[in-house]
Amino acid sequence: MTASRYATLAAAPYSGVALIAACSAGFLWGTGALVVNILIARYGFAPGDISFWRFAVGAIFLCLIFGTRIHLPTLRTLLLPVVLAGATMAGYVLCWFLGIERIGAAIPTLIALCLPPVFSTLIALVRGQERLDLSLAVILTAALGGTVLIVARHGGMGEAGQADLIIGLLCSVASALLYTGFTLVSGRLSSALGAGQAATCLTVVAALVMGLTTLARPLQWPSGIPPQAWFLYLGVVTAALALLVFSWGAARLTPTALTVATLIEPLTAVVLSALLLGERLGASQWAGGVLLLLSIWGLGRRLSRPTPSEQT
Repeated sequence: MTASRYATLAAAPYSGVALIAACSAGFLWGTGALVVNILIARYGFAPGDISFWRFAVGAIFLCLIFGTRIHLPTLRTLLLPVVLAGATMAGYVLCWFLGIERIGAAIPTLIALCLPPVFSTLIALVRGQERLDLSLAVILTAALGGTVLIVARHGGMGEAGQADLIIGLLCSVASALLYTGFTLVSGRLSSALGAGQAATCLTVVAALVMGLTTLARPLQWPSGIPPQAWFLYLGVVTAALALLVFSWGAARLTPTALTVATLIEPLTAVVLSALLLGERLGASQWAGGVLLLLSIWGLGRRLSRPTPSEQT
């Protein structure tokens, strides 16, 4: 996508709505984090199994709604990018889970969430798709600082040995790189196929990729109404609906704006844990939440400003 195309996106009348859509995706993913914790703690599901069922249920739901609307000639021309993007989506989730398995949740979450806005911005600056100014620097600093304050309170790396530490950090950085790559191509796919059709294709590919990981271990099937209901929620809401609004926003936002907006995910998870599970929020987490919300507000103001070409 060219620099002029990104300038058009930033100035588009739908940019504010697109920012809300990206924040909504982050919010829905944040509710999913709470459900994942319930499935692990109460029902003993492994993270890999949860991810597979989430993508599988989401793929079925999206296929029922958008499957017949996919324009096959267009899909054939974009088949390789779709397969790579879907595999990337599954990959960044899998790498994140592998990092958590090695060194706990806090550090992998920080790396996987905080590095993509930095990577996206650096790539956009190199390509001439973003202009580094004071407002962008302040927005990124507030967003990343707020995320650190929100997540860091949940503990460090525990008793991880040196090998686990190295593997965990590498998996976490790989997750961040894969998520960055996914955000860079998801907007183009959504523009070409339509948000619903793109979300459908990507979720199907992600489900197939996660299904391949089950060849290395037995797949745990959900039995009983409570876990089945939770998996239905994860698939329909946090996979299908979240990716649908994410794809719609991705077609109308720069990757930097997209990755910053979805940082609402850890804030949602922490607030819901406080409201529903009785966890206490510390002062640093409140401060982090305020910083994150201010950064998103500043991002909205930045997107609403006319570009230099429009002012002339």
